[in-house]
Amino acid sequence: MKQLDVCLTPDLLHLHRLDNVVVVVADIFRATSCMVTGLAHGVGSITPVATVEECKALQDKGYFAAAERNAMKVEGFDLDNSPFSYMSERLIGSDIAMTTTNGTLSIAKAKSAAVKVMIGAFLNLGALVNELRSEQYDVLVLCAGWKGRPNLEDTLFAGAVAEALKDEFILVEDAALMAQRLYQQGRGNLLNFVANSSHVRRLQRLGIQKDISYSLQTDLYDVVPVLRGSRLVAMH
Repeated sequence: MKQLDVCLTPDLLHLHRLDNVVVVVADIFRATSCMVTGLAHGVGSITPVATVEECKALQDKGYFAAAERNAMKVEGFDLDNSPFSYMSERLIGSDIAMTTTNGTLSIAKAKSAAVKVMIGAFLNLGALVNELRSEQYDVLVLCAGWKGRPNLEDTLFAGAVAEALKDEFILVEDAALMAQRLYQQGRGNLLNFVANSSHVRRLQRLGIQKDISYSLQTDLYDVVPVLRGSRLVAMH
């Protein structure tokens, strides 16, 4: 039987084996919600990079560029880290370079060893889970967290994946069980459950309320972003 595990922060990734493992990266507020939204609205590809310098280099080559640090847009770039910015018609068919505080760094850490990297959000939960059921590999949900620390919203998402796959996968370690039980507690009202979380407070201080409620919606899209080479594209 296939196994499912959860890594609560990328700083713990070195403790997990990645060979023959599909890694699902989740950064609910807001990078992976942006990625799912963008590809669902016709963006051609998204190239995640770990540093602002890498993102600027791709911008200089003609990419639309999105850069976020500490939940704020980096000056000089085209896009911020709001999912609503990825709904623009001007981005249809475009290539976007993206760097964020936590999400793209998590992808960079996972991609060298994982057999495949997929992108997860509540927005595409059902489609992602269906895809994982068809995979022959074990699964690790990598929570992006916040600067090396676990966070509530990504852990809740990992728990939602664990809950959906509990009959097809063995939940091998306590992190997966913790995430699953946390989701069982909070799934009736996710927005209320995360109301006092650190990243919600951080975003609210910046006046970013609508991104929070948007990113906690389930199954808005059936697109599953997957890393092909250096680019995220919609899995077909």
